[in-house]
Amino acid sequence: MKYQLGDKVLILHSDEEGVIVDFINDKMVMVDVRGVKFPVYLDQIDFPYFKNFTQKKKQPQHPPRRFVEDLKKEKTVAPRQEDGVWLNFLPVSDTDEFGDEVVELLKVHLVNNTRNAYGFKYALGFFGEPEFELKNTVQPFQSFYIHDVPFEDMSDSPSFEFEFSLAQPDKRKATHFETSVKIKPKQLFAKIEELRQKNQATFSYKLFDTYPDRLPEPDPMAVSLGKLGEKFKVYNAKEARRHLEPARSVVDLHIEKLTDDPSRLNNFEMLTLQLDTFEKFYNLAVAHMQPMLTVIHGVGTGKLRDEIHDALRLKKEVSYFVNQYHPSYGYGATEIHFKY
Repeated sequence: MKYQLGDKVLILHSDEEGVIVDFINDKMVMVDVRGVKFPVYLDQIDFPYFKNFTQKKKQPQHPPRRFVEDLKKEKTVAPRQEDGVWLNFLPVSDTDEFGDEVVELLKVHLVNNTRNAYGFKYALGFFGEPEFELKNTVQPFQSFYIHDVPFEDMSDSPSFEFEFSLAQPDKRKATHFETSVKIKPKQLFAKIEELRQKNQATFSYKLFDTYPDRLPEPDPMAVSLGKLGEKFKVYNAKEARRHLEPARSVVDLHIEKLTDDPSRLNNFEMLTLQLDTFEKFYNLAVAHMQPMLTVIHGVGTGKLRDEIHDALRLKKEVSYFVNQYHPSYGYGATEIHFKY
């Protein structure tokens, strides 16, 4: 091969110099440019000495005399664009015995395109069981390599779980923030095919736009205990519930009920919005100690129903749930019964 690990190369489209740190396949390499790693095709790089050799050397000239009025003002550097924190996947391919390109593994990176540094706990799980865990910090506008996942393991519907916290705590911000990405095999194959058609190297899922603010704490109702009440306060949980948003006994997750313009969302964004709404009203039902919650998910392909059922199997407050025929919803609703 023309290049080796550690070779200094010139990125042709940006005229920057970097170092080869990994070989992705026979067409792409991973380069490091001033601490930032990204993939490039082999036809987009060259050795820098070729450029230095072909450039004509300029004859030294005495600089003209310049006066204060002639000095140019310093250029202002445009601030970096913040667009949230992302989970990035880089497919690594190889050629099989028939000459076909086959994806062998996925390199997983956490990409922080914000001004804040975050501590994070990461866990890769299959069927609710953790497989790999990691705890570290990702710096502002940096990409953090997590690990490689064999492509064959992606058929087991993996769940990429994250818990974030600010590296520099802020009393106005939440103490921690949890989010996750679940990838179904069908979604993954569609992403890989899309990359090939668009000649792109990676695909990503957004974890969050901005780190959330701290939720306001409800005003507790203190119960007097005579003389003990002068030193201690006992808080009434029933009174605290009055400060929560009202719960619902029936939640309709049809996308047209959740947004005014469903056409602007892709399938993944629609599913994410529906699952977030389900989690919100599930938590409110538990906080208000409702005996039952009916979730209308529709029939469709069954993807939303399956995601909700997978989540319910892991929730300790659930006594049981059923998806049986209902005169109002047909088979498009699930009844959740709680235990406390």
